[in-house]
Amino acid sequence: MPTTVDYELLLRQADLRVTRPRLAALAAVYDHPHADTGALIEAVRADLGEVSPQAVYDVLRALTDAGLVRRIEPAGSVARYESRVGDNHHHVICRSCGAIADVDCAVGDTPCLTASDAHGFTIDEAEVIYWGRCPDCVAAPIP
Repeated sequence: MPTTVDYELLLRQADLRVTRPRLAALAAVYDHPHADTGALIEAVRADLGEVSPQAVYDVLRALTDAGLVRRIEPAGSVARYESRVGDNHHHVICRSCGAIADVDCAVGDTPCLTASDAHGFTIDEAEVIYWGRCPDCVAAPIP
């Protein structure tokens, strides 16, 4: 996991000004993979003290636009953020508790990753979400 110095370097390499809110938000995303905006606001506030939700939203947008974080929006869920960028990984989501984990690209026979008709688009990414129940939820008795 990057240190504060690494976060500064990441921001500079993305041509973003190094500010305390950007450092705190970037650290929060690295420390809390797949966290929603509310959880990230709390993490930034724990680091910096009072900061407006709008400021965190603005920072997350800038970090996403710069390619430093990735925003995902699973069906039925609020937007979430992760630091794993630059690859075409997927996610597995628990239908019971909402836990999310990364899944590397599908292996084996993957016909649905090749569009039957691209309609003239140049496709550069496929998004796959696997749904199920996490081990904790499977082990828990169903009410």
